[in-house]
Amino acid sequence: MAEEPQFLRNLWYMACLASEVKPGGLRRQMLLGEPVLVGRTRAGKAFAMRDICPHRGVPLSAGKVAADETVECPYHGWRFRTDGVCAAIPSLVEENEMDPTKIRVKPYPACEQDGLIWVYMTAQERDAPAPTALPPKVQNITNAKPRWVESQTFRCGIDHAVIGLMDPAHAPYVHGRWWWRVKQKLKEKAYAPLPTGFIMTRHAPTKPAYRLVAPDVSTEITFELPSTRFENISGTLLGRRADVVGLTCCTPLDADTTQVTQIFYWPGWLGFLKPFFVLLGPTFLGDDRRMVELQREGLKFNPALMLIQDADQPAIWYHRLKKAWAESVENGTAFVNPVKERVLRWRS
Repeated sequence: MAEEPQFLRNLWYMACLASEVKPGGLRRQMLLGEPVLVGRTRAGKAFAMRDICPHRGVPLSAGKVAADETVECPYHGWRFRTDGVCAAIPSLVEENEMDPTKIRVKPYPACEQDGLIWVYMTAQERDAPAPTALPPKVQNITNAKPRWVESQTFRCGIDHAVIGLMDPAHAPYVHGRWWWRVKQKLKEKAYAPLPTGFIMTRHAPTKPAYRLVAPDVSTEITFELPSTRFENISGTLLGRRADVVGLTCCTPLDADTTQVTQIFYWPGWLGFLKPFFVLLGPTFLGDDRRMVELQREGLKFNPALMLIQDADQPAIWYHRLKKAWAESVENGTAFVNPVKERVLRWRS
């Protein structure tokens, strides 16, 4: 059996906020160790391509979007359409028998959705099949737009970032403070498979902070490959349905660096929630970042790590999902989700 790839392919990765790329703008973004140009035409359409000019290797993101909506390299003015095809080489003269359209920069499918730009990282260099599904979408909120965003760089590989954030047992130790007491309780939650992941089915949360949304609040938490976690919080407040959606995306920049971004969505009338997130959100995400960076001190010695039942079962599922997906891409076979329905019990 071939060795499992470091990064999963043929999946959507969150590249950046849509607001970070203005019309006619270009942005260099490392994704899975590859330099990717994330851009927007003057007309406003998002696109992505490899951020290397095939002529002399200059980053195309250092250039500009020309009047004809092509990307112009800053070195010699070579221009590339948003599908990666070379549209013009200014230095060519009539007697040069060269067809610029035979030169291509690798394009990546890009999708703007819910105030985010997603990039589909293919397994093949050329003629890769089109995505069979859209990126993960915010549910229950019409015309969803980010109300609060916090992004931090974790100095760790994607696996440790994902597992650390889905870990159900670390809160009393990583996030506990004198002003935020986390009293350990016995937890019992039902899980079920999703198309490319799993869900902690809807339940009444135990943390009092959830009641800021509604007195009858309930929540469900989903995880799907490659590294996307949704928390869908619902209830009734002042006779109206109140929905808050938390999205966490772990975007691998390279083998040792992961960008972790948390985005929360809610309808405009729930705006009173924002100060709570502004005050506490960066602190809690920073706790997780500091812990994985502390973990690096032990991982330098390549220790044998262990996972236990039931508290580490989400991490066990993650590794199994990742292995099954990598094998399906490598062999060209249908993906079969290894997760089965199960009730997990742990104390946290």
